[in-house]
Amino acid sequence: MASERTQRPDITIREMELDDLAPVYHLGERLFTCDLYPFLYRTWDEWEVVGHYNTDPEFSLVAEVDDALAGFIIGTLISKASWTYGYIVWLGVDRAFQSTGVAHKLYDKLVERMVEAGARYLIADTDPSNAAALKFFTKKGFKDEREHVVLSLNLSRTERYRALLEKHGNGHGEAEPRKKPRRPKTAAAKNQEKPICGATSLEPES
Repeated sequence: MASERTQRPDITIREMELDDLAPVYHLGERLFTCDLYPFLYRTWDEWEVVGHYNTDPEFSLVAEVDDALAGFIIGTLISKASWTYGYIVWLGVDRAFQSTGVAHKLYDKLVERMVEAGARYLIADTDPSNAAALKFFTKKGFKDEREHVVLSLNLSRTERYRALLEKHGNGHGEAEPRKKPRRPKTAAAKNQEKPICGATSLEPES
């Protein structure tokens, strides 16, 4: 006797709204942890949400299940030479809704919008140890995987930078950090090239 399939929930995909900013940020905090992404997780902060919400609202989407935030996807367009690239910057699904089709619906809606906006090439990146994300994007047709090397340097353990650290603090509250400038919501800002740094957090979906 065939096993009964689990019924998929009713998933609603819509543009991110002002009231979504805090819940999306906190969901990302839970998903993009230092254990999972020892380098990339540090780029996840409130500006990743607010900045893209301001400059790329049509590519900042959330998924809801019974009015609960189930996941989000954040993307942007990159124009370079004669090509327009759709770049998937962040994709995260709440663990309570993983393996229910949320990531697929978010991805499909984002790609539809990117194609409408002129994208003819898609880019996504993730940690090479994230087998679930690699499997997800492979199923979506991504290939031509390219490795890149991430180098790190702990300044507090490097003699030559000790004087600088004593002057500006060691990063644990001694010095006042510089505030990031708010990115304006302008057409020019949308066309600026953005660095390729992002992550995907999801589990295998059937």
